Amino acid sequence: MRTVTVLQHIAIVGSGPAGLFTADALIRQRPELKIDVFERLPTPYGLARFGVAPDHQGTKAITRQFDRLFGNPNIRFLGDLAVGEMLPLAVLRDYYDAVVLAVGAHQDRRLGIPGEALPGVYGSMAFVGWYNGHPDFTGLSPLLDMPGVAIVGQGNVAVDIARVLSKTPAEMAAADLCAHAAGSIQAAAIRDIYLIGRRGPIEASFTSAELAELGKLERVRPVVNKADLPESLPETASGDLKIKERNLQLLHDYAARSDDKPIRLHFVFHSTPDAILGESRAEALQIRNAATPLPVGTVISAIGYGTAGFGDLPAPDAAGRLPNQDGQIAPGLYTAGWAKRGPSGTIPTNRSEAKSVADKLLADFADDAAPAKPGSAALDGWLNGKGLQAVDYAAWKRIEAAETAAARPGAPREKLAEWAALRKAAQE
Repeated sequence: MRTVTVLQHIAIVGSGPAGLFTADALIRQRPELKIDVFERLPTPYGLARFGVAPDHQGTKAITRQFDRLFGNPNIRFLGDLAVGEMLPLAVLRDYYDAVVLAVGAHQDRRLGIPGEALPGVYGSMAFVGWYNGHPDFTGLSPLLDMPGVAIVGQGNVAVDIARVLSKTPAEMAAADLCAHAAGSIQAAAIRDIYLIGRRGPIEASFTSAELAELGKLERVRPVVNKADLPESLPETASGDLKIKERNLQLLHDYAARSDDKPIRLHFVFHSTPDAILGESRAEALQIRNAATPLPVGTVISAIGYGTAGFGDLPAPDAAGRLPNQDGQIAPGLYTAGWAKRGPSGTIPTNRSEAKSVADKLLADFADDAAPAKPGSAALDGWLNGKGLQAVDYAAWKRIEAAETAAARPGAPREKLAEWAALRKAAQE
């Protein structure tokens, strides 16, 4: 028989969808478990708060389910605690029977081309974090003063950025776009947005719903070169053929449009950026084999993310994932979500995957015989000894109340986007 602990206390690091779906899957099967959910930020919900586009409030509604989860007295939220740094992972492993790392993937993949360090060049994690009120990126102040913007990538994140930059204030009235970003975008001089992909229209990874939204925007004309489009799906097409077929139909519709609108959204296929040009800032983007560079003053890279290694957390592999076998990193240590599989899928994808990780964790502890570890009581003592105080769920609700009270008419909230403001609201 294995010498392992009786499973009673679990620590989940990361309060985004992956972490909270894992907590839900565990507590449904073992209601007596005590689960502590740790978060580096003072606010929970991860990408549901900071990654989902501010005008997609229906998608953000998943947080209501997470609110109900925290209503379970056996599940605690401990925010404003950076596991791996201020709170070592080794401490959690000493005090909890099992630890799940659902830390996401927050490091932008670099383009790896000359000029990437110029002002005006941003990763999509930082840029989306800026307009979504992430306290790490509030001070980004991106340059949006030239007519051209290039977005490298043709996934849903790239489409989200293009849409947020293009919508009128009236179209964004019911969104939780942060005030600092709304002001900058409204004052921007954007006239041409280029969505650049190295592959063709069949391989583009945006969904049909996201693509269709672009054709309904008040001041945007999608621009597609009909010569880039096959008449039908090739026999070699793979993946979700229904989505690909619908995407191709939409792109053909856009190629036929000739309406005159103030913002042109160009789909640029089969193109690879070679260099970002400019002296003191980005001024143009050179595309491989193109005679003329694109005149853009803002370049946003949306080509994916990786998990960042820090402190005593496991180091990610070359693909930016935590090395694991079906979610297990080591005995008693697991991972879920983007940290496990890479930045792919939607919020519902995390639900099914979290269930499989929870099932594996419970199966691994099915024959336990040794005493359980001390769990929350020991952790609280350690925090007190270090003079650390977590933001608990009640404190998060005070932050949420302050944001709701500050919302402009029609909007759900005005996010507190500074570390100091978040902590002040939590304490009040």
